[in-house]
Amino acid sequence: MNTLGTKVRSIRRRERITQADLAAKLEISPSYLNLIEHNQRPLPAHLLVKVAQVLKVELNSFADDDHSRLAGDLQEAFGDPMFEEHAVTTVDMRDLAEHPATARAVLALYQAYRSTVESTRALASKVYDGQDFHGIDPAHLPSEEVSDVLQHNLNYFPELEAAAEELGRRALPNRSDVNRSLTQYLREKHRIEVEVVPVGRDRTATRRYDPERRVLSLSAVLPPWSRQFQLAHQLALIEAAPLLDSIVERSRDFLTTPESAKLCRIALASYFAAALLMPYDEFLSISEQVRYDIELLQHHYTASWEQVCHRLTTLRNPLRLGVPFHFVRVDIAGNISKRFSGTGIRFARFSGSCPRWDVHAAFLTPGRIRTQLSKMPDGTAYFCVARTIRKSFGYATGDALMAVGIGCPVSDARKLVYADGYDLDNLDAAVPIGTTCRLCERLDCEQRAFPPIQHGFTIDENVRGASFYAPAEGVRASRPRALGRPRPSASAESKKRKTTEPPLPSRSTD
Repeated sequence: MNTLGTKVRSIRRRERITQADLAAKLEISPSYLNLIEHNQRPLPAHLLVKVAQVLKVELNSFADDDHSRLAGDLQEAFGDPMFEEHAVTTVDMRDLAEHPATARAVLALYQAYRSTVESTRALASKVYDGQDFHGIDPAHLPSEEVSDVLQHNLNYFPELEAAAEELGRRALPNRSDVNRSLTQYLREKHRIEVEVVPVGRDRTATRRYDPERRVLSLSAVLPPWSRQFQLAHQLALIEAAPLLDSIVERSRDFLTTPESAKLCRIALASYFAAALLMPYDEFLSISEQVRYDIELLQHHYTASWEQVCHRLTTLRNPLRLGVPFHFVRVDIAGNISKRFSGTGIRFARFSGSCPRWDVHAAFLTPGRIRTQLSKMPDGTAYFCVARTIRKSFGYATGDALMAVGIGCPVSDARKLVYADGYDLDNLDAAVPIGTTCRLCERLDCEQRAFPPIQHGFTIDENVRGASFYAPAEGVRASRPRALGRPRPSASAESKKRKTTEPPLPSRSTD
């Protein structure tokens, strides 16, 4: 969704300029500017440049998607059933998103509420089980805050790219054997010895650096691509430390705890490592040559599926852009452990994601690549690629099976080898997906787990649809209601219908 108009309106209001005055300076009519500000007309490039000049802001002020992400987060938060009796409309939430500090404060308060509820449930479970309970306060999950930092920067850090490129010229003159080259560089430049530790000696760490002994220990269980990545990661922590610290410092608005700052530093070091092992210009050129074939990129760089997918999301240099991708990693229970939206697609932050996404279906065919042409309720279409990844540290420890997926706007899908054979112009054949059940308006989805916030819940005990929330033909669904509109009182509701909302069954029935 194009939100340039919304950003123009937000900056104009911040500068206390009236719509009529701005229209006069842009030499357009106030009515045309009004349509632009409400995203009903596109903002042409020449006019965007003129807007930036008149409002005295940099063009990159219009590049980030803070407003749309804040509005989406607010919509998800206010979709909580606890707000059903409060008349908060989508217009109210868009207006609130134009005040980022206030919007983030509201979201922080809601997240604290959710965390308190979860902690209370955990406490109740511990008390019930008769076990000791050590309280935690996950009001600000470090992983969520780091994701916000990456999203705010569109997962592109030019200073890290430049530093990694310069280090690559010194540390990797010969890329035919990256492991050997990085090991030699650590020894000669930093007097750090690298040792491979047998599994029996240390089962708890895959990488361990001892600064006093100046020894970097890598577990023998690591495959070659992980071993070279850990070498590059350690180099980042040593040589790029000032850069990592400066980025963390400028991101203090997002990082509210020491743990978040530490995790952010680790994430930035991983970014640096990927940039060192897969240099931007070369990686983009080869990606375009092989039409973003992830497996061929794996072979060329001795990298894992996840490492290549991560790197694909960072190709956001304005002077040489790659295909915009979003990225998500989930476990078999559906928990999202990593996410980044470089395409505008929205990931749920406070509830489960849509089960129709191909990244969930990847668990049905482990190890195989799955592709999907999908469409959101607003008509936005994406082309997605996903497959499972398996991490194992021996038979005794078991496997960690996850799925990693990336996707791009359907307008860029023809650049991907995976889209061959798809009729990308026929969006009627696209798989209908959503963000999460509470925000999705599709009532005919047989996989719906909760009713949408826009509709009520009507049950006919004599007719069963595909699910309790997907009415069968002949059963009239409740009329759509504005988000947050108060429900009728219980007495008024009982006059309209005899049935009451039953509890969900504990298991599915035929």
